[in-house]
Formats: sequence, C-alpha cells, structure tokens
Amino acid sequence: MTVTLVTGGARSGKSRHAEQLVGATPSVTYVATGQPDDGSDPEWSTRVAQHRARRPATWSSVETLDLVGVLVTGSQPVIIDCLGTWLTGLVDRAGAWDELDRAGAVVGEQTGALCRALHAARVDVVLVTNEVGMALVPQTPSGRFFQDQLGTLNAAVAAVADHVHLVVAGRVLDLSNAPVVP
Repeated sequence: MTVTLVTGGARSGKSRHAEQLVGATPSVTYVATGQPDDGSDPEWSTRVAQHRARRPATWSSVETLDLVGVLVTGSQPVIIDCLGTWLTGLVDRAGAWDELDRAGAVVGEQTGALCRALHAARVDVVLVTNEVGMALVPQTPSGRFFQDQLGTLNAAVAAVADHVHLVVAGRVLDLSNAPVVP
C-alpha cells in the first residue's frame, strides 16, 4: 500500500489532485477534518458543497479528527483532507490555544500516532495539507505555533510517505525523490 502526501498553497488544486490520484477506484473513504457545515457560514457551506459535488456517489465521507481510527479500520483507499484543519481541530478540542505548551504536547502525541498508523496502513492513503512558511511570519503566538506545528507535522508525514507532491498554481511537482533536509 502507498502513502502520498499532497501539499501546496490555498486554492492550488491540491484537493483535486488528491482526488485524481484515486479517481479510478470505485470506493474511497473521504475523511473531512474541517469544521462540519452547520449552515452558519455561507462561504464555508459553498466550499463544502463544491467538494462534495466533485466526488463520485460511490465514495463515502467521514467527518472526524480520529484519523488513526479510520486508518486502522480502513478497507478501501482513504483521502484525508486536510492536515491543517486536523491540527486546528486537535487544539480546539483540547481547548489549548492559550496553553501552547499543552497544545504542542497534544499535537506531538497525535502526530506520532498518525505516523505509526500510516506506516502500518493496509490501504492506499492520500493526505492533503497546506504548505506553510511561504509567507510572512504570523504576528501572534498562536499563529506562529500553528505555522511551526503544521511544518513539523508535514515533515513527519512526508518522512513516512512513499510519495510527496507539491501543487503550485494547478501544477504538480513530484518531490518523492528530492533530498530530505536533515
């Protein structure tokens, strides 16, 4: 089984690319880690609807932060979209945005568990994530925390992935054989 990490900036095409990677497979589990659509944010509702409309009717959708549970029980290819919203959800669930040391411990523990589950996965897995660090350093401690933690999470997942793709302006760069920063 293979693990593929797809990274890139906002609106780069990374989710569409991830979907294309498993597009020939009739049954896929699509894991949405973002805030569930409750109708309170019309723009978010539109985004969620567009994502759902792109996916074949034979794919199942799961809205959860329990990525390890999905991977352990998975019997068909899995797309996880996305690690940035997963990280945000973990810190939200822990109520730790004002306690960044505790938040870092939670994220570190969950990152380790996710990487172990990816290493043991019995199904193909495609993970989508936002690439960080290509803009200004955030001005708030929580913004810097998020940027640092997502960068660390992305590197940890890339280390266990068989393939790493960077999507920029709708173009895909295969980084799978690129040198790894020590």
